[in-house]
Amino acid sequence: MNEFFHMGGYAFYVWTSYGLTFLVLIINLIIPFNQERTILRTLNRKLRRKQRERHPSRPKA
Repeated sequence: MNEFFHMGGYAFYVWTSYGLTFLVLIINLIIPFNQERTILRTLNRKLRRKQRERHPSRPKA
């Protein structure tokens, strides 16, 4: 088992490659979710602004 983790003297390079690959995969999952959330918030704000422009509130007497 120790030899497997040592990778014939190349363990640092092999495990660093695995770690960076895993990091890139996680980032590729997180970034689209954050962008979607940002886009939905922006669209929601624009929709609310548009509705206020169409139906302005009446002044209170």
